[in-house]
Amino acid sequence: MQEFLDTAVQAARAAGTLQRERLWQEHVIAFKGETDLVTEVDRASEDMIVGLLRGRYPDHDILAEESDYGTTGSPYKWIIDPLDGTTNYAHGFPWFGVSIALEVDGVVQLGVIYHPMMDELFTVVKGEGAYLNGKPIRVSHRAPLKNCLLATGFPYDRTWDNENNFVNFEKFQMAARAVRRAGAAALDLAYIAAGRLDGYWEVKLKPWDVAVGALLVEEAGGKVTDHAGGSYSVYNHRILASNGLIHGEMVEVLAKG
Repeated sequence: MQEFLDTAVQAARAAGTLQRERLWQEHVIAFKGETDLVTEVDRASEDMIVGLLRGRYPDHDILAEESDYGTTGSPYKWIIDPLDGTTNYAHGFPWFGVSIALEVDGVVQLGVIYHPMMDELFTVVKGEGAYLNGKPIRVSHRAPLKNCLLATGFPYDRTWDNENNFVNFEKFQMAARAVRRAGAAALDLAYIAAGRLDGYWEVKLKPWDVAVGALLVEEAGGKVTDHAGGSYSVYNHRILASNGLIHGEMVEVLAKG
């Protein structure tokens, strides 16, 4: 697995360097939906990452945000968000990152999240712990919920679909110390793993948003489930992640919706 991890690190750092260098330049912005942005840097980052992976592992499957690469039937699948936090990036708000995971036989085995503006590299291999710039990280020990800092996000269709997370956001604002909405799911999950945030919930995320982050939280000693506290897959519709100590309280808040 080390060779795969090294490759993911190389790809993430290369894409992150590109993003950092171009952040405050004028961008070519397109729309994948009414509010879902994509920039030329998203596409250039994905081309860079996929090019490196395809050069070394031409038979592996690739699931990425910006393009459909088909399937080969390989047990190996790279799950890629080339630029998580595109809206932030398009506005020059420096909270975004690169997320690259490797799934083997349907199970995420390793991954990398790179925050280029802070040069923070989160790495994880299943069963081997979670790391930030090479040093082990653990989830926080904060509890109960009223003493905790949470994070969340809102789906792109929030203005016309009833499952928009607004009600749960209000409930957690009342139940927790505070809730942050920074706009990059991968970094939110990485920050739980590092003990900087205590809990996170969201709806309508894609596998590339959560594949690395969910494994980071688990390997850092936290807990990841669906909103009801049941088993979680990166292909699930809803995610709930926490330091474990407040998980039951968060499930109870979500159940009141």
